[in-house]
Amino acid sequence: MRGSEKTYKIITFGCQMNEHDSENIGGMLEAAGYAEADSPDVADVVVMNTCSVREHADKRFFGMLGQFKKRKEEDPDFIMCVCGCMPQQPRIIREIREHFAWTDIVFGTQTIGDFPELLRKRIETGKKQFSIVDNSQEIPEEQGAKRLYKFKALINITYGCNNFCTYCIVPYTRGREKSRTIEDVVKEARALADDGVVEVMLLGQNVNSFRDPNGGSFADLIREINDIPGIRRIRFMTSHPKDISPELIACYRDCDKLCKQIHLPVQSGSDRILKRMNRHYDRERYLGVVKDLRRVCPDIAISTDIIVGFPGETEEDFRDTLSLVDQVGYDSAFTFIYSKREGTPAAMFPDQVPEDVKHARLIELNEHINAGALRKNQTYVGKTYEVLCEGRSTKNDGAWAGRTDDFKLVNFQGGRDVTGRMVDVEITSAKTFSLDGRLV
Repeated sequence: MRGSEKTYKIITFGCQMNEHDSENIGGMLEAAGYAEADSPDVADVVVMNTCSVREHADKRFFGMLGQFKKRKEEDPDFIMCVCGCMPQQPRIIREIREHFAWTDIVFGTQTIGDFPELLRKRIETGKKQFSIVDNSQEIPEEQGAKRLYKFKALINITYGCNNFCTYCIVPYTRGREKSRTIEDVVKEARALADDGVVEVMLLGQNVNSFRDPNGGSFADLIREINDIPGIRRIRFMTSHPKDISPELIACYRDCDKLCKQIHLPVQSGSDRILKRMNRHYDRERYLGVVKDLRRVCPDIAISTDIIVGFPGETEEDFRDTLSLVDQVGYDSAFTFIYSKREGTPAAMFPDQVPEDVKHARLIELNEHINAGALRKNQTYVGKTYEVLCEGRSTKNDGAWAGRTDDFKLVNFQGGRDVTGRMVDVEITSAKTFSLDGRLV
């Protein structure tokens, strides 16, 4: 390439699983002697780490990929790489081969570890490299990740998904579920703590179903990490309500480092729709989990995911969702209009909901959620909370930003740089999506 001037840039779409994959890819590139560039426009190697969850994801992906064609024509040494969930779909691979044949390297979610070798072969032979596996049973080896933060880290504990919700493409792009061993995860967490990490986020499509191949549950794993000196906060996502166990709920009572927060996707408040979604729980079961969590941890913050306009959703089904939102009282929610994903059962359901109806329902749902979130946030005003400062605020000039134990975003005033430190912040005002405060 260009000796010591070799550079890279990773463009990441999607969830925190993709973010962590990009951290691993960045670590591989830096181990190979590359430095991160300020922009993909000047990088020697560009990696697009893709997501296929949303309906128009492929259009956005191909639109951005096409922007690099001229760069490739002008600089034959420039290397364009595509990875993530998109290449796991045969139709996407066909499209790349037919219309984006100038792409140099393509690899999937289950062959990330092959990337250094693929890059080496591309440079040495000049030949394009493809590495796609449909359902590998191997646990990917965690690489030396290039973390976004020095003081907090993402840790994959499971890979893939066995749930097959009828709307979701993930089991087809990330394969069947596989768990690491508790010993392996704890070893990684200890190494991170030794490197200055104080907060870890345990990741999986469904962390609750973690099962150590040698024996041990997700609750066992949390208790082990809770005992690691240096680690001060433990978070996890995403949870599936059907797999929330009494043992996991008890961790909120017994483990002082487990943050008082849980992301608990409900998707719908209608039993009929939940059954069509293949979610394996009903409204009563979900509300029972919420009740049990609040019994052991009264101040727990609960966020969720909700889909509106799922095929067959009637006005009554939607009203059931609104009533559940009011009953739970969420701190926040990610809300989505249902979008077809080719290859999923729901895409073939005949009773698709009209677009205008879906949009109207989304607006009403967001009004409910935002009003409730603001009411919750207003209860924080005048109180002092411990905040892990993440750096400068992107919203308020001259302010810092960080998260409370229960994941509230706080923008606060303070004269000195406290990045990476736990600091006390008095909350002075509340907004729908964040809090304002001052350093105590």
